[in-house]
Amino acid sequence: MSILGIDIGTTGCKAVVFNRHGDILASQYKEHPLLHPNPGWTELDPNLVFKNIKNIIKTANQRLNKDKIKALAISSQGEAVMPVDRTGECLYNAIVTFDGRTGEQYQFWKEGLGKKTIFEITGMPLNPMYSINKIMWLKKNRRDIYKKTFKFLCFEDFVQMKFGANPTISYSLAARTSAFDVRKKEWSKTMLEQAGVEEGLLATCGPSAKVIGIVDKKISEELGLDNDVAVATGGHDQACGAYGAGIVKENVAMNAAGTSDVITVMLDKPYLNEIMLENNYACAPYVIPDKYTALTFNLTGGLLLKWYRDTFCYEETQLAKETGKNVYKIIDDSIYSKPVNLFILPHFVGSGTPTLDANSRGVIIGLDLETDKSKLS
Repeated sequence: MSILGIDIGTTGCKAVVFNRHGDILASQYKEHPLLHPNPGWTELDPNLVFKNIKNIIKTANQRLNKDKIKALAISSQGEAVMPVDRTGECLYNAIVTFDGRTGEQYQFWKEGLGKKTIFEITGMPLNPMYSINKIMWLKKNRRDIYKKTFKFLCFEDFVQMKFGANPTISYSLAARTSAFDVRKKEWSKTMLEQAGVEEGLLATCGPSAKVIGIVDKKISEELGLDNDVAVATGGHDQACGAYGAGIVKENVAMNAAGTSDVITVMLDKPYLNEIMLENNYACAPYVIPDKYTALTFNLTGGLLLKWYRDTFCYEETQLAKETGKNVYKIIDDSIYSKPVNLFILPHFVGSGTPTLDANSRGVIIGLDLETDKSKLS
């Protein structure tokens, strides 16, 4: 038997199949584009993401021999949220983490409950990024969509529903909505009442690794899976990645360089004190029962590399298509061999910890007439 892990990131999705010993049997990755329908807005097309997920699962599954997939779980980017109807069809694109439209909602929380109370309940430092702000924005600005919505789902629970399971968001991902009580491990009545959002519009919450259903027969046939593949809760991608890296003791950390660059440290209990608040460190449930995590991050990790590739590297991208080589390997091979006098402030979508300033922007200092693409790399 084998187990399928599905990772849904901001810029791509991956399917990895493991045997019971943790050995990788097959993997497949597919990039998906970020959409910018208005200045400062950033979205994903959930239908395209789900289409890509099905394709990579099908491809990975075809590479297996006798190790048939018996269960799957999903790790997901945080904050991204989308409204769906009763059939699981999306009513609006997923609004992702660093989308910039929720400044008004941020001010609402800042002037209302205040950052200290919010942090003590949710473990999240005050910021426009969280799912609850995006839901509030839709309620105010797209009432037509809000009235039709059956559930507001993050990508973990969205894909569960598309697979035919009861949408159940893991504790670690629910925390990234800033509507979740991290001590009680339930939706916060205080946050939802203040936001004017009914709890029934959100998925059920549950611990990681809880079986919540079986993949729908039609989907199973489409993907070449057996008809008894279990769907289990997964978690926030950073928490899942930390566990996969062996983070099982307090004060041991993992550095993950994905779309964002994140350091995740495991905690034996929730730390919701002044030091955490002053430095804007988030505290959330871990994928291990009764354990927690703290996060520090820079929002533009791999995302900045993708921006550089898409903005400056047309020739390298074409060469990669022609040769089958990895475009980033081609870029790596062209990098200037000596240190250069350039400094980059990577706040292209705002800053991460400790300032957590959504309005901060990127800077490149030290440009001169000798600066070329190889030095920028």
